[in-house]
Amino acid sequence: MADTTLQLPVIDTGTIISALLVIFIAYLFIRLVTFILIFISERAGQYRITVKMVLPLLKFTIYGYTFYYILANILKWESSQLILFGGLLGAGIGFGLKDLFADVIGGIVITFEKPYQVGDKIKMGDYYGEVVDIGIRATKLVTPDDNLVSAPNYLIFAQAVASANAGVPEMMVVIDVFIDSDSDVAQAMKILKESVMTSKYVYVSRKRPFTVLLKDFPYYRRLRAKAYVNDLRYEFEFESEVTRRAWSEFSKYGIEASHLNIFEGEGQGKKSV
Repeated sequence: MADTTLQLPVIDTGTIISALLVIFIAYLFIRLVTFILIFISERAGQYRITVKMVLPLLKFTIYGYTFYYILANILKWESSQLILFGGLLGAGIGFGLKDLFADVIGGIVITFEKPYQVGDKIKMGDYYGEVVDIGIRATKLVTPDDNLVSAPNYLIFAQAVASANAGVPEMMVVIDVFIDSDSDVAQAMKILKESVMTSKYVYVSRKRPFTVLLKDFPYYRRLRAKAYVNDLRYEFEFESEVTRRAWSEFSKYGIEASHLNIFEGEGQGKKSV
């Protein structure tokens, strides 16, 4: 009777070296392509994010083909051996690789469903920043403090992720100013509107309008400007410029800041006076 026991092929030193060489070449190729695409994207103006969108898909395609090439051409596995390997992989996931597996699956979901993309400003968990890389295991963000944060990809299944610009360069910025309840609110709203409209960073179109809203509180009034910045990287420059110019004009008309110590954490724009 023929022996039908499934066995993995014998892997010698030469096979291991060949597999590692292929992985190393794939890694270098990804680094090179990433460098080229980032170089191009930073000079593509309004198409910067569109160019960067290719990076995650490209990475998963190269790594996937590399894995297939190693199994089919270097190890020369047959279908029965692939089934056995799948069983061992499943056992490995059950015995401690589940987090790594969840990260990989999360990376695939992010790449194809695009809840966020490279170049987006997102809030994930306790972190907010620009997505600079979507890797096999983690998403890397650069925060406003210039910290590089690596967030595990599995968070896409566990936490809500908010994208501020959803793949386009322009992004809404919310700017709050708090004035004394006895100040001329009509004049204050007019000044804030003019400060927004004349900013070099503002982007206004039919699909990207701006507005200034008023809300009364017992001892102060809040003016909230909602407008789009022409490039998400100028988010804080836009907020600072509008705030500075508005308060400079307020002082000319006797519009005073609230005398209370206020901090509201609503939306992206936050301001304390």
